[in-house]
Amino acid sequence: MKIVILGTAWPYRGGLATFNERLARQFSEEGHEVEVWTFTLQYPSFLFPGKTQFTSDPAPKDLTIVRRLNSCNPFNWLRVARTLKAMAPDKLICCYWMAFFAPLYGTICRIVRRNHKTQCIALVHNMFPHEKSVLDKLFAPYFVHSQDAFVALSDSVVNDIHSLTSAPAVSSPHPIYDHYGTRMTKREACKQLNLDETKDYMLFFGLVRAYKGLDLLLDAFGQIKEDLPQLQLIIAGEFYEDEDKYRKQIADLGLNDRVVVRNEFVPDADLRKYFGAASLIVQPYKSATQSGVTQVAFHFEKPMLVTNVGGLGEIVHDGKMGYAVTPEPKAIAEAIKDYYENNRQEAFTQYLINEKTKYGWDKMTQAFEQVIK
Repeated sequence: MKIVILGTAWPYRGGLATFNERLARQFSEEGHEVEVWTFTLQYPSFLFPGKTQFTSDPAPKDLTIVRRLNSCNPFNWLRVARTLKAMAPDKLICCYWMAFFAPLYGTICRIVRRNHKTQCIALVHNMFPHEKSVLDKLFAPYFVHSQDAFVALSDSVVNDIHSLTSAPAVSSPHPIYDHYGTRMTKREACKQLNLDETKDYMLFFGLVRAYKGLDLLLDAFGQIKEDLPQLQLIIAGEFYEDEDKYRKQIADLGLNDRVVVRNEFVPDADLRKYFGAASLIVQPYKSATQSGVTQVAFHFEKPMLVTNVGGLGEIVHDGKMGYAVTPEPKAIAEAIKDYYENNRQEAFTQYLINEKTKYGWDKMTQAFEQVIK
């Protein structure tokens, strides 16, 4: 088949771009002709909270990436739509994560479907965003009703989709990010990160946003700091929140010498260092659908502590490969204490290794076939 994926990709950075590129490779490996159409303008700069939208990595040599979409220009949407309608791919996959892009995707798909050949399938990361907006009610239905079918990454997102439409929708768990290199030893990772290898490290990884619950984790750490004197917390990711707020919380809890803050976007090549240094990956989210961090942890075979929100509890089996707890400091603290005081790492890691086979990228491509059938 000929498949076109609409969504973020190189030269844009982040987990969504990584996902789309890896999905395109899987389709290509299965014998399909694949192009990824991405943005010339993704967000206006005043809407983007980070330092830059772009990666410094070179363009992937094994992918066809076409920069054609302008999120703010309706005339561009019409031109792109006419081009894709004439191209008539078998599948047009729209990677959807927020209502800001609903007018663009909805307009393009309505026109493309008039060729009576192309199937429009939405790959939905979030039907409704973590930070709610008036755009969700205004724009999301416009997008939803332009699609033939939906693939989501968790059952909770399928439920959100079905609150808007009865069109076919299936869930397929977020596949494992398997392209970040081999697992690094703790000694080597700590050396490269300039960390004390005699300490135990838990890792909070990724963009720091309010819904990710870093404040809950810090409060939890404050409760058990005396019980686990060797434990340290690494915060590795760019702050989309006020960093000073968290710095004050760290100081008030007496954790200045127990928390390592790396306020920067971590390039792909450095992920193995942070995951190599850590013995527990902590995701204390207040709300969620699913998380790419979980699948990076799978790749590096690191036990996880997540909160039982959205689809996170579907992936992390509580008490077997990690913890799925309520999003409260006390519950988070008790799980961390149990992990280190009872030496759970070896048993959890072995269970996690056995679970990895469930999350191949071939399962994701099969979901696109399933939802059409």
